[in-house]
Amino acid sequence: MAYGAKPLEGPATFADIEALPEGVVGEIIDGTLYTQARPRAAHGYFELRLFRELDEPFQLGGEGPGGWWLMTEPGIRVGGSPEFIPDLAGWRRERVPLMPNGQWTDVPDWACEILSPSTRAYDTRIKRPFYARIGIKHLWFVDLDSRTLTVSELRDGRWVEMGVYGEEDDLIRAPPFEERDLRLGWLWKSLPPPG
Repeated sequence: MAYGAKPLEGPATFADIEALPEGVVGEIIDGTLYTQARPRAAHGYFELRLFRELDEPFQLGGEGPGGWWLMTEPGIRVGGSPEFIPDLAGWRRERVPLMPNGQWTDVPDWACEILSPSTRAYDTRIKRPFYARIGIKHLWFVDLDSRTLTVSELRDGRWVEMGVYGEEDDLIRAPPFEERDLRLGWLWKSLPPPG
């Protein structure tokens, strides 16, 4: 039972997620319910900082191109998975013109996972290949311990690493948001020391 996979008598349903105890979050990927503890403070803080950095130029269109729906921890439903939750996700408005009234049912164009010791193996071994199978085009992994951002792009069903950026990289341009500088150095500030 690796990565917090919960044994059930049949394919997992949304009711199984709703039955989880407080402080435990779950996702269903290919019919399997995966659970983990709610993320720690540094994880949530970095998630909000990254959202803030992308929101104004890419979602709201202020001093940037706009054209995106960006969400933190959206519940997404696609075939075989009634609920999976990237830390951050984005949809190009040219493909998904309206935000849904309920749960997202369109595959995101971009997903970002913030790795932690308790989710690193799950994010890299379960979610990464799942994201490729469902056709997410861009995937970012943020490693808070090593202070790196790994940017990958899906090509012919395989992830191609487009770059790895670290603490020393102040401004970067990373797909799919290469139209504007990302203040990576600013994102690392105020986080507790790694470890």
